[in-house]
Amino acid sequence: MFKKISIRKIGLSIAALFALLLIYLIPNQAPSLKIKEELKYVDNKIEGADVFLMDKNSYVAMTEAPISEKDIEKRALELIKILTVGGMDSKVPSGFSAIIPPDTEVLNLTYERGILKINFSKDILDIDKNLEEKMIEAIVYTLTSIEKVDKVIIYVEGDILTKLPKTKINLPSALDRSFGINKEFNLTSTKDITDVTIYYINQINDNYYYVPVTKYLNDQRDKINIIVEELSMDSNLKDNLKSYLMDNIKIVSGSVENEINLEFNKLNYSEDINEKIDRTVLLSICDNYDIEKLKINQIDKECKSAK
Repeated sequence: MFKKISIRKIGLSIAALFALLLIYLIPNQAPSLKIKEELKYVDNKIEGADVFLMDKNSYVAMTEAPISEKDIEKRALELIKILTVGGMDSKVPSGFSAIIPPDTEVLNLTYERGILKINFSKDILDIDKNLEEKMIEAIVYTLTSIEKVDKVIIYVEGDILTKLPKTKINLPSALDRSFGINKEFNLTSTKDITDVTIYYINQINDNYYYVPVTKYLNDQRDKINIIVEELSMDSNLKDNLKSYLMDNIKIVSGSVENEINLEFNKLNYSEDINEKIDRTVLLSICDNYDIEKLKINQIDKECKSAK
């Protein structure tokens, strides 16, 4: 018995040595595995985007909301959610409220060549009559604040919205900022009517925001003159809307081509007030003129950044 066990152990040892010898002598034919390391940078930077929401005075006002999306269509969808009641309440700044009715869905959204087409569910029409036009203003101004978006076409269940059902207001098929916002009619006749959009300042606690008002006037002067004059007239302000331009500020010089050069004599304002003056003038002029650049007192401004 002992002899058989010894022979078996010797046989196993020889077999193991033979296997090791084969492994050593035969080269490894398996292909080598190469791991390619690639670092992909994902930009998840949160930035403030312009969004037009209702303030406590029922104005459609320009404020900011945190947005991470860069793609035009995805950015538009995120902004629409912020405009929708119950959509993204956490991104609605304190003191403001969304305006699109709750349960409203975006059935389809596409962007092509400056035009954003949005197909809403019929829930969008379930809105108070007094807010119907303001809702369209908020949608148009918010979405045209996206760079490269010039016009918006609104569909409801596949049909272009050309008339508001409650106010019976007719809408152009393609909407842009010429539609106006927070409209005021100061007319004495139906002739020589000019519409001009002017941005005022309001504040909630220590936070400032801007309120655009489209005024319809019997005034054929250049819009730059109307803007500066209107911003200088305290008597026209209401609902706490402010302008820091004083009535003794006049335009020194101005030219309107592809660029606008504007100089006006400022008083000894603080830097903070001067920035607010420049901002209201910049926003107002960029909304009324199809230009890319504006120079205020020799300082270059980009109109696209004002959108």
